[in-house]
Amino acid sequence: MCRTLSAFPTTCLERAKEFKTRLGIFLHKSDLGSDTGSVGKFEWSSKHSKEGNFSEDVLGWRESFDLLLSSKNGVAAFHAFLKTEFSEENLEFWLACEEFKKIRSATKLASRAHRIFEEFICSEAPKEVNIDHETRELTRMNLQAATATCFDVAQAKARTLMEKDSYPRFLKSPAYQDLATQASATHISPSARSPAEPLHT
Repeated sequence: MCRTLSAFPTTCLERAKEFKTRLGIFLHKSDLGSDTGSVGKFEWSSKHSKEGNFSEDVLGWRESFDLLLSSKNGVAAFHAFLKTEFSEENLEFWLACEEFKKIRSATKLASRAHRIFEEFICSEAPKEVNIDHETRELTRMNLQAATATCFDVAQAKARTLMEKDSYPRFLKSPAYQDLATQASATHISPSARSPAEPLHT
């Protein structure tokens, strides 16, 4: 149990456990591979129980797409939702590009660039993303001298598509609405916590 929750009333702890279970079910099928950053696993740890606690994390997902993408659990939840729509390829491509930018070896950069292109960009790729022909060809040309920015245009277009299309549907989904309701109930202000313990003299 996270330390912040240890001071909550029993009913609040029960709500927190129920909330954890609901999110665990929601994220159960979200298990991204190493190429996409392995961020699909639900994390219930002390780092989510501080001032920026886990309930605030969930509620923050509806504030902006950037906040969703900056949260590991947000990405995992969004990925789980996209899988229900069979449209997870844009997010997986975006995540693969984020990991790609961290590579420092020129040899590994070129190798990974071709793998990403073959998996997400080329025609009839197994996880082909929805980008226009011009962007596809520009990306193909960039691979001739691969750099950390060779997927930037394609990544930006995939991100825009998710933000305008998938993200609003995610926020309206019963799964997220249920999570947000639970998060609101779990996120209790200090004044609503149990009475202070008697002072020891």
